Amino acid sequence: MITYGLQQLECAVRYLPADDRYESMVYRRCGDSGLLLPAISLGLWHNFGDLRRWDQQRDICRRAFDRGVTHFDLANNYGPPPGAAEENFGRILATDFARHRDELIISTKAGYLMWPGPYGDRGSRKYLVSSLDQSLRRMKLDYVDIFYHHRPDPETPLEETMGALDASVRAGKALYIGISNYNVDQTAQASVILRRLGTPLLIHQPSYSMFNRWIERDRLLDALEAAGAGCIAFSPLAQGLLTNRYLTGIPEDSRIRTSVFLREEDLTDAVMARVRALNEIAGRRGQTLAQLALAWALRDPRMTSLVIGASTVEQLEANLGALRNLTLDDEELAEIEPFAVDR
Repeated sequence: MITYGLQQLECAVRYLPADDRYESMVYRRCGDSGLLLPAISLGLWHNFGDLRRWDQQRDICRRAFDRGVTHFDLANNYGPPPGAAEENFGRILATDFARHRDELIISTKAGYLMWPGPYGDRGSRKYLVSSLDQSLRRMKLDYVDIFYHHRPDPETPLEETMGALDASVRAGKALYIGISNYNVDQTAQASVILRRLGTPLLIHQPSYSMFNRWIERDRLLDALEAAGAGCIAFSPLAQGLLTNRYLTGIPEDSRIRTSVFLREEDLTDAVMARVRALNEIAGRRGQTLAQLALAWALRDPRMTSLVIGASTVEQLEANLGALRNLTLDDEELAEIEPFAVDR
């Protein structure tokens, strides 16, 4: 315990965030709230479990903060194993970010299976309250900035789920609340309940990318605007498909080899033809395909932020390069449109 404490102290002394960390980041207001979020946030979904070296995780988080990424997005089940990402990020908080806690937005979620039995999943008050308490212990925090319900639960009354989120704010365990993976009707219903309770919906986190445009068909941004809430999309790079990773084959360390969310059979000739066409457009703009995909996903000002993952500091830096050119004119959008379709 003493040795570990000394290691924490040494790491805290060593890390000094960049003085210019807020100069290159773009910040957007989250709906009608007073909260600003970085246009690009760091998600700890895939690369912050126990299968990754902790010092590499720490380097990524440090560099993200040096570049003005103030928002770190987690969930109770991120790992592997579930809970590991929160534990590992808790160590980074203790060693590097403790003195900067008030500069950070830390979010977590609950809604997927986390522990066995009838109380470790879905959207009951029992599960949500217990899960948030566990998340706080893993990260050694008194509160999180945003607590999300991770997915709708058709078996639990929405009033109970939203009431549990409201209670977490009133208990001082969260500052704001959000929802994720809700469709437009569910979002509107949740917003009405939360406003009646006195804790307005801050933000919604849906999946969204050039190859996954369901929020446009569902008019989700319109519903969020009416509710005064922001939007932060996850998987804006389509699990790595909207990058240069697969232009010449499938690398052994790619998401296809290490995840169930992108499969080799997804890389059809038609899909790859669209990827290559988009890559050519990006090249003419002086961007990588990933940078173009991020700029495109941020083209609507109602999109508050995008959650990206990173397995290396270099990958993080490359994606943050999208911020240098977020402008897409009508001609460019028209050129992109035939290739930006659901796969």
